[in-house]
Amino acid sequence: MTVTAPWDRPDGKIQSWHLDRLAVVYVRQSTPQQVLDHAESTRLQYGLTQRAVDLGWAPSRILVIDEDLGQSASGLVDRPGFQRLVSEVGLDHVGLVLGIEMSRLARSGREWHQLLELCALAGALLADPDGVYDPAEHNDRMLLGLKGTISEAELHLIKQRMWNGRMGKARRGELAVPLPVGYLRLADGHVVKDPDEQVQAVVRLVFDLFDELGLINGVLRFLVDHGIQIGVRAREGPEKGQLVWRRPSRIVIQNMLRHPAYAGIYVYGRSRTDPRRRLPGRPCTGRVRKPREDWFVYLPGTLPAYIDVERHERNLARIEANRARSLSMGVLRDGPALLVGLVYCGRCGTRMTVHYQRGQGGKLWPKYECNRVKADYGGQLCQQLSGACVDRYVTGLLLAAIAPAALEVSLAAAGQAEQRRQEVDRIWRQRLERADHAVDRARRQYQLAEPENRLVVRELERSWESALAERQQLGEDYDRFTAARPRLLTEAEREQIRALAGDLPAVWQAATTTDADRKQLMRHLIEKIHVTVVGESERVTVRITWAGGHRTGGEVVRPVGRLDQLSYFPQLAARARDLAGAGHAAPAIAKFLNAEGFRPPKRRDQFGTQGVRQLLRELGCISRQEQNLRCNARPLGPDEWWPSDLAREIGMPRVTLFGWIKHRWVTAHQLDDRRRSWVIHADPAEVERLRRLHQLPRGHGARQPWLYHQRMAIIQNETGAHSDDDEPQL
Repeated sequence: MTVTAPWDRPDGKIQSWHLDRLAVVYVRQSTPQQVLDHAESTRLQYGLTQRAVDLGWAPSRILVIDEDLGQSASGLVDRPGFQRLVSEVGLDHVGLVLGIEMSRLARSGREWHQLLELCALAGALLADPDGVYDPAEHNDRMLLGLKGTISEAELHLIKQRMWNGRMGKARRGELAVPLPVGYLRLADGHVVKDPDEQVQAVVRLVFDLFDELGLINGVLRFLVDHGIQIGVRAREGPEKGQLVWRRPSRIVIQNMLRHPAYAGIYVYGRSRTDPRRRLPGRPCTGRVRKPREDWFVYLPGTLPAYIDVERHERNLARIEANRARSLSMGVLRDGPALLVGLVYCGRCGTRMTVHYQRGQGGKLWPKYECNRVKADYGGQLCQQLSGACVDRYVTGLLLAAIAPAALEVSLAAAGQAEQRRQEVDRIWRQRLERADHAVDRARRQYQLAEPENRLVVRELERSWESALAERQQLGEDYDRFTAARPRLLTEAEREQIRALAGDLPAVWQAATTTDADRKQLMRHLIEKIHVTVVGESERVTVRITWAGGHRTGGEVVRPVGRLDQLSYFPQLAARARDLAGAGHAAPAIAKFLNAEGFRPPKRRDQFGTQGVRQLLRELGCISRQEQNLRCNARPLGPDEWWPSDLAREIGMPRVTLFGWIKHRWVTAHQLDDRRRSWVIHADPAEVERLRRLHQLPRGHGARQPWLYHQRMAIIQNETGAHSDDDEPQL
């Protein structure tokens, strides 16, 4: 008995207006290789086309869409079949869609039901080897929905089986994953080091340079300055599998230092794909690194190693420490602060940050601050101090500690420098050897060609000449390189290194020694430095924890902004009063104070005449000139103050009070004397308000005006001062 195929029994579903539209044949073949190796898809495509003819469609109205091969009009290859069908053809012009399995038109249940809805609205039919379906009919729609659900489940099972097989091979270390620079996969699947000696030499040089410099940018600059390229095996294109030489880049060096394969570790699952981060048209984007505990496979000792596991861990820790974060020291920068990343607050234990202030001539002055509570919680600054004083103290201890080993270190440095020069020279000579081989190969190809075949000989001759030109250019570059950087240290260079070893301060202060070099040495020998400012005075205790755990402590003097911050201010004030009471003038008092070891605040080394006058005013010691002016002035009225007397009453610097007068934070007027002296009006409530105002943190009014006005309102309510004229003008 003859069996009739489903499409031979359309049951009246195909109408005449369907035949006036297009019949679309959909075939999915992901790669051109599938077209060559799997001819069954091509035969099915031909069969479906013939069935469309049997159903009544003219051959001229049959359109074939082969997904992912770019055979459609727009050439889009990354969209599901129904999306391409809608965008490129338009369902209003389609009467029938044929496929091997109709549910393969969509890759998810949502897309499949969306296709059914669009076909129902446009009146298009669907057909597969089981029959012809009308999405507008309830029974056919329910059957198509069931087919889509089953197909989606089958697709999930297929993916799950493929994933399990992939993980099984990965757990055995047999899954072929992309290899980093310096490795090669043989035909039998085994991974070996790249047989090219120059490739291996460059890889080892990268790791040695990072051990020495500690910075990815430092390694990159060294490679660029010395003209060293990185050998990479091309993964695609006409040079696939061949060795190509490319200029070094930061991302390549970073990946080399991070990749566990160089330590002989086979890993799988270091990253995952985040669809939200994938960029259109770039299928390799959107990858996110996963922490080590989330990796699927970690097999040490599986691959040939360039370095050991401990060295790999140190490199990762060094890269992490170079990140600019509060929990790490951060990368070395060019600022003059030498203890960045090493200084900790002795009060709360938080790592202190550095800020710079530009002084005269554009010089940067570092300042260490413990501002974690202020930055994170809006609190007060824990402590701060000038960085120069701590830097000088720690530098002195560091130079004294390394002085006994200076000669030994200098000889080791000379040997290391010579070894590095020899490594670079060996890489250059390998490049020359490679260029000689290319020239010899081009020569042999030219000589083996038939002289009469000029079409081939001319091309081979040009290749030979090009290889000769490249060899000559490379030889000239090598000559210039060796002239600038000899392979061996000269005797004069060795003597210079020995001489510098005996004068470490000169080396430290040399113009050729950068701040980054000094910081690098600090970090090698010092683990932590805890500093604690004693109260608000100039005294700072320093506790140094050296590499290895040994600790030393000491005390330094920091510059302060006010005289009353000095720890010896009571003794200084008493001595200044005695000298002033004895009738000595300001210049003579300055000489006495300097001779007795008293020092002013800030960065001055000794008292001057103006500084003594300021000190005497702060102490209430009125000069003879001011005494004469007060005697000749009218008597002060009730609640009137001379600025010096009010500043002493409040306990604040006189110059600050004059600043308040300028900003109209106090009520004052000037007299008619030749000095235009100021007189301030302040009753007891106003004096208390000014005293409370002086107790507010420095810069509080400018940085937090809303909180400032709130506090001032509280002060006024407590003291009874409600006048708007008394409100500071911020």
